Amino acid sequence: MLKKIMALLVIVTMVLSVFTGCGAEKAAEGSQAGQAENAASDETSATEPVTVKIAVVGNEDHQSTLLAQYFKEALEESDDSFNVEIYPNGALGGEREAAEGVKLGTIQMTIVTSDGALPAWVPDLQVLSIPYLFDDKEQAYQILDNVLQEAIADEMSEAGFVHLGFGELGFRHFTNNVREIKTAEDMKDLSVRVQEAPIWFALMDRLEAFAVPVSFNELYTALQQGMVDGQENPIATIATSKFNEVQKYLTLDGHTYAAVSMIMNKSFFDGLTEAQKTAIENAAQKAIPEQRAAVDSKESDYLAQLKESGMIVTEPEKESFKTATEGLYLQDEVKELVDPEIVELILNNK
Repeated sequence: MLKKIMALLVIVTMVLSVFTGCGAEKAAEGSQAGQAENAASDETSATEPVTVKIAVVGNEDHQSTLLAQYFKEALEESDDSFNVEIYPNGALGGEREAAEGVKLGTIQMTIVTSDGALPAWVPDLQVLSIPYLFDDKEQAYQILDNVLQEAIADEMSEAGFVHLGFGELGFRHFTNNVREIKTAEDMKDLSVRVQEAPIWFALMDRLEAFAVPVSFNELYTALQQGMVDGQENPIATIATSKFNEVQKYLTLDGHTYAAVSMIMNKSFFDGLTEAQKTAIENAAQKAIPEQRAAVDSKESDYLAQLKESGMIVTEPEKESFKTATEGLYLQDEVKELVDPEIVELILNNK
């Protein structure tokens, strides 16, 4: 009887070992298959391009669009993991909408006027609206790249942005369809479209003109229909936007140097690999001087085109404008927007 029981146990043990072995083999096969599937998935994921949508308000020839194109070329050439899509002509909204889209993460990147809508989140950028802050472009580049870029870094980060650098719009000038402007006094009672920022209202007030905020992509129509008498923008913007078709007078007063900010959603940027982050930063640093040089080289040609189109171009008595706006940054309402210390930081580093 004992021998039968022992024999039965041996048989049961053998059967169990067979099933266990089969189960282990199948588990191993399943594990290998799972690893292979995960590896294939990872490989597919690794090869899928990272899409960067760039919203710009200007047309295909606008300075911001040009900067976006240089950035796209530099980034895609250096890192094939990126696919950059540019949306010009305000396709994704005006500058405020584009900046809000980047802040919310619905758009990865935009290039907008530095002292336009952005000061709503990064107040120190409003310093670029202070008139007659820079003497020439080289001085502006030095301050923007080596002083202001560092000064706004924390504010940008807190607002949910990564500031990749400053591109060029150029020195801003007034145009209007009423009269030739020879001195600051000639600005009196003109309605002038300005950016939607209180400091521009203060500037117009000093010049005894009326400030009217109008979205850039609606500006041509506003000028055409006489909703405003004039506007102010760099020469390249005036030419590429064809404002000469609806404006007769151009006043080369150069009241402010206009820059554009390349901003990216911080969460998007932080989610990239270190190599991808470096590629983006390097692409921006390559694109910026290329864009500045291109805009600068075209400016004299644009000015000649504006004159040939029939615009009356005047170099006004600039001292009268400087006198009218002297100490503007120390006004109480302006001090609430721009810390006088950052103005003085720039003045001391010129």
